[in-house]
Amino acid sequence: MPSTLDLYTKTTALPQGRRLFSILFSQKAPYFASIHLTVREMRPHYAEITIPKRRSVQNHIGTVHAIAVCNGLEAAMGLLAEATTPKDHRWLPKGMEVEYLAKSTTDLTCTAETTEADWAGAPDVPVTVKATRKDGTVVVEGTIRLWVTPKS
Repeated sequence: MPSTLDLYTKTTALPQGRRLFSILFSQKAPYFASIHLTVREMRPHYAEITIPKRRSVQNHIGTVHAIAVCNGLEAAMGLLAEATTPKDHRWLPKGMEVEYLAKSTTDLTCTAETTEADWAGAPDVPVTVKATRKDGTVVVEGTIRLWVTPKS
């Protein structure tokens, strides 16, 4: 079975490939479909998705709901983990710490980043995540911790 990264690489080479991969990814983890994400980039140590500001993800004050933002951050982290985890290992999220810094008043870009040094500390791997408005303002930032262990 091809890896998620292989599927991303092959699919995004096609016309409408990012849209197709985003739909496939959202079907693999159906909760991600609730934020209508688009996968922008996936590679080892980095992933980026966008969340459109739609009524279905807004809260009572008309901004993107905090949990929708966290969903986007977790989606980006999952893509990074799929692209970075060695083939003979598995990953599980073990915790998330985030800070809400500004109102989410536009579409958002959610990123996840690690370094080689982060992975050298396995099994506990910190993934730096952030969500940014169109004007460049960081609205949420934090860390998602992964537990990376050999497959049984």
